[in-house]
Amino acid sequence: MIRLEDLRVFIHTVDQGSLSAAARLLQLTPAVASSAVARLERELGVRLLIRSTRHLRLSEEGERYLPHARAMLETERQGRHALGAGDGFSGQLRLTLPSGLGRRLLRPWIDEFQQAHPKLSLQLHISDRSMNLFDQPLDAAIRYGVPPDSGLVVLPLAAGNRRVICASPDYIARHGTPREPASLREHNCLCFVWHEQIHDDWHFDYQGRGRRIAVSGDRTSNDGEVVHRWALDGIGIAYKSHLDVIDDLRANRLVQLFPAEWCEPAPLHLVCAGRDALSPALRALAKHLRAQCDRHLNENAAR
Repeated sequence: MIRLEDLRVFIHTVDQGSLSAAARLLQLTPAVASSAVARLERELGVRLLIRSTRHLRLSEEGERYLPHARAMLETERQGRHALGAGDGFSGQLRLTLPSGLGRRLLRPWIDEFQQAHPKLSLQLHISDRSMNLFDQPLDAAIRYGVPPDSGLVVLPLAAGNRRVICASPDYIARHGTPREPASLREHNCLCFVWHEQIHDDWHFDYQGRGRRIAVSGDRTSNDGEVVHRWALDGIGIAYKSHLDVIDDLRANRLVQLFPAEWCEPAPLHLVCAGRDALSPALRALAKHLRAQCDRHLNENAAR
């Protein structure tokens, strides 16, 4: 008889690329994880993984079996969800959100979702630091861009979102409006620090080709909300996500300086550590947040 626990170990081993990484993720010893895969192989009568001292890969039979293993786990999750569907979702959702967007938009939208499912409890981590979902006790992260880790599951929330060059009316009145990306070199640009690196190369699509402009300014921060506040205070020019500044643009607290098509994409995603971590509650939350992002962006476009 095939055990669901053995399927989980097999799938995580494939997603993580090693038995030891899968064992850490599932809080098992390497010996227990290895036994689970061996037990599954005995039950099926085939070799699923080809292992050496340094490498691990799927066998031909493992390649054919993997989608069915995923489907069995998904069916089991859906069955558990159906038993409790009348009462809504329950349990805990542990999420990490970017600082500015998390406080202004995502937190109220996630509160709405929790209120519709009162048996859910929330644990929100507000930070612009990149957190390893395989090592941290988190269910999902909401982040800009597409993570390079192929083991992660990525659900789009605002695929068409872009960045915006913006400044306050007061800053523009004192320093003038840059007419093209190269003009930014003459202005005080407010830069964001990510992974200890100052992001002072701003990318644009200008006159039919990509341009990288090296900018500078008297202030940098590893907190996107601080950069946002500096822009509102008239200190300099910021390169922010449209979603992040949309309300300030609407209220004329900030002014968009370049056409949207000049600025680089900033897609927003919900990310979790593998398909096994993608619970029905997370799927429903992603659907709710995607609808809210679409509404927010479309309202701004209409105005």
